[in-house]
Amino acid sequence: MSNGTETAGDFAVHVFAVADAEFRKLVHDPLELFSRAVQPVLWLVLFGEVMARVRGITAQGERYLDFLAPGILAQSVLFVSIFYGISAIWERDLGVLHRYMVSPAPRSALVLGKALSSNVRALSQALVVYLCALVLGVSMDLHLANIAAVIVLIVLGSALFSTFSLIIACIVRTRERFMGIGQILTMPIFFASNAIYPIGIMPGWLKTVALINPLTYEVDGLRAMMLRGSNSAVGLGTDFAVLFLIFGVLLVVATRMYPRMTE
Repeated sequence: MSNGTETAGDFAVHVFAVADAEFRKLVHDPLELFSRAVQPVLWLVLFGEVMARVRGITAQGERYLDFLAPGILAQSVLFVSIFYGISAIWERDLGVLHRYMVSPAPRSALVLGKALSSNVRALSQALVVYLCALVLGVSMDLHLANIAAVIVLIVLGSALFSTFSLIIACIVRTRERFMGIGQILTMPIFFASNAIYPIGIMPGWLKTVALINPLTYEVDGLRAMMLRGSNSAVGLGTDFAVLFLIFGVLLVVATRMYPRMTE
């Protein structure tokens, strides 16, 4: 039992060490957080205000800005996470990855640490979206339990998409290819979800795509937790279960592929 406890403790230490290294990079470049904060503000202020004048997007009596805010938060998490894998390519080129590979840390701890470190950026985006939404009069639910659930959803979504990003980096192995693939994937994942319009108005084929899109379940959970009087369309248990399951699968795949970055 003690050996198992020590192993679990060592694993946690390795995960934290990798996450802490990524966090320190961000601390030395706070301008990145500011520049990334501009995008969700523009989506809410410009896109949200314009689309709010289009009838029939949301149910009668529902404000479009209320509907949009959780979707923009999920979009922000997606955008900061999907390009996270490029850091692995940089680390390989700088020789950092080789030092990771010869360390005693399990490969799964390295991958998990990187996945969790992406949450610093994601949670900073959440703060921006919350503040902007409150200024715009969005009907936000500020109960602590709901905010805690939102944080868990953000952590899950960010970890999922950053791990997916790492897998892409392991496949393409160059910064130029990675940027091209990342841009190709980001828009379909975003628009084939319920982030900016409900699934009910989608054509049949797009509904099918949306239902296998993990971003859809993240947005659904965020809407239920962020907005007063809102409920999950599929159930919060389903939202969390789908995100956990997909992240678990991606974590296993990334753990197997990550060492190949050094080849």
